Amino acid sequence: MSTELTVLILAALLQVVQYALFAIPANIELGVERTLSPRDDPIDPSEECSPTTARLGRALNNHFEALILFTVAVVAVELSGKSSLVTQLSAHAYLIARILYVPAYASGAVPWRSVLFGVGFLATLVMLLAALF
Repeated sequence: MSTELTVLILAALLQVVQYALFAIPANIELGVERTLSPRDDPIDPSEECSPTTARLGRALNNHFEALILFTVAVVAVELSGKSSLVTQLSAHAYLIARILYVPAYASGAVPWRSVLFGVGFLATLVMLLAALF
Protein backbone atom coordinates (compact mmCIF):
# COMPACT_ATOMS: atom_id res chain seq x y z
CA MET A 1 0.00 0.00 0.00
CA SER A 2 1.27 3.45 -0.86
CA THR A 3 2.23 6.00 1.75
CA GLU A 4 -0.55 8.32 0.61
CA LEU A 5 -3.22 5.61 0.98
CA THR A 6 -1.87 4.65 4.40
CA VAL A 7 -2.09 8.28 5.52
CA LEU A 8 -5.62 8.51 4.11
CA ILE A 9 -6.66 5.53 6.24
CA LEU A 10 -5.00 7.11 9.28
CA ALA A 11 -6.84 10.37 8.55
CA ALA A 12 -10.13 8.45 8.41
CA LEU A 13 -9.28 6.83 11.75
CA LEU A 14 -8.57 10.30 13.13
CA GLN A 15 -12.10 11.19 12.04
CA VAL A 16 -13.41 8.26 14.12
CA VAL A 17 -11.42 9.47 17.13
CA GLN A 18 -12.73 13.00 16.64
CA TYR A 19 -16.28 11.68 16.50
CA ALA A 20 -15.78 9.98 19.87
CA LEU A 21 -14.11 13.08 21.35
CA PHE A 22 -17.24 15.05 20.48
CA ALA A 23 -20.00 12.46 20.94
CA ILE A 24 -19.04 11.25 24.42
CA PRO A 25 -19.06 14.64 26.14
CA ALA A 26 -22.08 15.76 24.08
CA ASN A 27 -24.05 12.75 25.31
CA ILE A 28 -22.97 13.45 28.89
CA GLU A 29 -23.78 17.16 28.69
CA LEU A 30 -27.06 16.92 26.77
CA GLY A 31 -28.31 13.55 27.96
CA VAL A 32 -29.06 10.52 25.84
CA GLU A 33 -32.72 11.49 25.49
CA ARG A 34 -31.69 14.70 23.71
CA THR A 35 -28.99 13.15 21.53
CA LEU A 36 -31.26 10.27 20.46
CA SER A 37 -34.12 12.62 19.60
CA PRO A 38 -34.97 13.51 15.97
CA ARG A 39 -33.86 17.09 16.76
CA ASP A 40 -36.90 18.63 15.14
CA ASP A 41 -36.53 21.82 17.14
CA PRO A 42 -34.51 24.62 15.52
CA ILE A 43 -31.87 24.67 18.27
CA ASP A 44 -28.57 23.15 17.23
CA PRO A 45 -27.52 20.67 19.96
CA SER A 46 -23.94 21.97 19.86
CA GLU A 47 -25.27 25.36 21.04
CA GLU A 48 -26.34 23.62 24.25
CA CYS A 49 -22.90 22.08 24.89
CA SER A 50 -19.96 23.51 26.77
CA PRO A 51 -17.67 25.71 24.69
CA THR A 52 -15.01 22.97 24.45
CA THR A 53 -17.49 20.30 23.35
CA ALA A 54 -19.00 22.69 20.80
CA ARG A 55 -15.50 23.41 19.44
CA LEU A 56 -14.83 19.67 19.18
CA GLY A 57 -18.02 19.37 17.13
CA ARG A 58 -16.92 22.17 14.81
CA ALA A 59 -13.46 20.60 14.48
CA LEU A 60 -15.14 17.31 13.56
CA ASN A 61 -17.22 19.02 10.87
CA ASN A 62 -14.16 20.85 9.59
CA HIS A 63 -12.30 17.57 9.21
CA PHE A 64 -15.20 16.09 7.23
CA GLU A 65 -14.78 18.99 4.82
CA ALA A 66 -10.98 18.81 4.67
CA LEU A 67 -10.99 15.03 4.34
CA ILE A 68 -13.06 15.20 1.16
CA LEU A 69 -10.45 17.30 -0.63
CA PHE A 70 -7.58 15.26 0.80
CA THR A 71 -9.24 12.07 -0.42
CA VAL A 72 -9.51 13.55 -3.91
CA ALA A 73 -5.81 14.43 -3.75
CA VAL A 74 -4.81 10.92 -2.69
CA VAL A 75 -6.96 9.30 -5.37
CA ALA A 76 -5.56 11.68 -7.98
CA VAL A 77 -1.98 10.88 -6.97
CA GLU A 78 -2.71 7.15 -6.95
CA LEU A 79 -4.51 7.04 -10.30
CA SER A 80 -2.01 9.32 -12.03
CA GLY A 81 0.94 7.29 -10.75
CA LYS A 82 2.55 10.51 -9.54
CA SER A 83 3.47 9.41 -6.03
CA SER A 84 6.75 11.00 -5.01
CA LEU A 85 8.63 12.11 -1.95
CA VAL A 86 6.79 15.44 -2.24
CA THR A 87 3.34 13.84 -2.23
CA GLN A 88 4.32 11.49 0.59
CA LEU A 89 5.65 14.33 2.74
CA SER A 90 2.57 16.39 1.91
CA ALA A 91 0.31 13.55 3.04
CA HIS A 92 2.20 13.31 6.32
CA ALA A 93 2.06 17.09 6.75
CA TYR A 94 -1.72 16.98 6.24
CA LEU A 95 -2.15 14.28 8.88
CA ILE A 96 0.14 15.91 11.44
CA ALA A 97 -1.59 19.26 10.93
CA ARG A 98 -5.02 17.66 11.35
CA ILE A 99 -3.95 15.83 14.51
CA LEU A 100 -2.61 19.06 16.03
CA TYR A 101 -5.67 20.97 14.81
CA VAL A 102 -8.01 19.10 17.17
CA PRO A 103 -6.48 20.26 20.49
CA ALA A 104 -5.76 23.69 19.00
CA TYR A 105 -9.42 24.14 18.07
CA ALA A 106 -10.71 22.61 21.31
CA SER A 107 -8.60 24.97 23.39
CA GLY A 108 -9.39 28.01 21.25
CA ALA A 109 -5.74 28.53 20.33
CA VAL A 110 -5.58 31.62 18.13
CA PRO A 111 -3.96 31.84 15.57
CA TRP A 112 -2.61 28.27 15.71
CA ARG A 113 -5.89 26.67 14.74
CA SER A 114 -5.91 28.67 11.51
CA VAL A 115 -2.20 28.09 10.88
CA LEU A 116 -2.67 24.32 11.23
CA PHE A 117 -5.70 24.42 8.93
CA GLY A 118 -3.57 26.29 6.39
CA VAL A 119 -0.76 23.71 6.59
CA GLY A 120 -3.19 20.88 5.91
CA PHE A 121 -4.88 22.78 3.09
CA LEU A 122 -1.54 23.68 1.48
CA ALA A 123 -0.34 20.08 1.74
CA THR A 124 -3.51 18.94 -0.02
CA LEU A 125 -3.07 21.57 -2.72
CA VAL A 126 0.53 20.43 -3.32
CA MET A 127 -0.70 16.85 -3.80
CA LEU A 128 -3.40 17.96 -6.25
CA LEU A 129 -0.92 19.97 -8.28
CA ALA A 130 1.63 17.13 -8.22
CA ALA A 131 -0.98 14.77 -9.65
CA LEU A 132 -1.88 17.26 -12.35
CA PHE A 133 1.65 18.12 -13.55
